[in-house]
Amino acid sequence: MNIILFDRLSESIPLSDRRAVHILKVLRLKEGDSFFCGVVRGSCYKARIDKITATEIFLSYSDEKEDGFSYPLTLIIGEVRPICMRRILREVTSLGARKLVLTLTEKGEKSYHEASLYKSGEYKEILVDGAMQAGCTYIPEVIFASSVKEAVKHAESDEKILLDNIIGSVRLSDMTLEGKSVTIAIGSERGFSDNERNAFLSSGFTAALIGNRILRTETACVAATALALERMNIL
Repeated sequence: MNIILFDRLSESIPLSDRRAVHILKVLRLKEGDSFFCGVVRGSCYKARIDKITATEIFLSYSDEKEDGFSYPLTLIIGEVRPICMRRILREVTSLGARKLVLTLTEKGEKSYHEASLYKSGEYKEILVDGAMQAGCTYIPEVIFASSVKEAVKHAESDEKILLDNIIGSVRLSDMTLEGKSVTIAIGSERGFSDNERNAFLSSGFTAALIGNRILRTETACVAATALALERMNIL
């Protein structure tokens, strides 16, 4: 973790809080030491440990700096196994995606949408972990869609791209994206159906490729995010 994030600033945090555990056990900080912290989607601060008791860490804050920024990139992602989605959520948050639309697909496993990853709220903690790794406060908006037709309604970008190794005709690495907001659609483990491809194309998406290899969804998400941000002249 390169920053500790809180929902709101507080004078103290309980020792049972996982962030307190990280501060004391991983960072090995003590009274008088300082660390960087922030409010989710808000400002960054320098936090000082004023006192450690048997139950709490008492903090004070200074050097407020504005943060909470993201890049104008939306990802539409076909639902995959929760273990894979955990990796995706963490990595694309670290890279700075603004919005994630997680959608059921015709070829995908419907039960993934009901996974405990989402019902328990664990996915929100993973987003926070990704932001803390990146040293920023922004976590993406997450939208759940029951179909591709519903998902494309959330694609409001200047440039809309469908990554598809079957009908893709241009390389993502060759596209001109500087100064544009971008939406990229990436299929689940078995890809998109023909009906879904048509739904994307009729909604103004351009079919593109990362390369000639067929990638796992989690690999494609990270590669596509990095390539798009490079073509947007952000990375």
